[in-house]
Amino acid sequence: MKELWIDLLVSWGLAWWVEISTKSPDCAYYFGPFANARDAKANESGYVEDLEREGARGIAAVVKRCKPDKLTVFDESAELRFSQLTTAPSLSK
Repeated sequence: MKELWIDLLVSWGLAWWVEISTKSPDCAYYFGPFANARDAKANESGYVEDLEREGARGIAAVVKRCKPDKLTVFDESAELRFSQLTTAPSLSK
């Protein structure tokens, strides 16, 4: 019954999610869905700890109602800029 309720909340865009943004890598992660803010908040620290263990930096977390299209949103333009800065030009003869 709880899963049905969460499914309805998701379809209406009323489910609660933990949104975690990181500076390095430049990503946004969505963890959930949850039926209420209390349950989302109770799980927030575990998600943050997992990302810290994986080496993420500049972590900010917020619990909110939303309907994310993707669970991980990666700023590919930032990665492209970084790879252009770190890739040495090839030498051809």
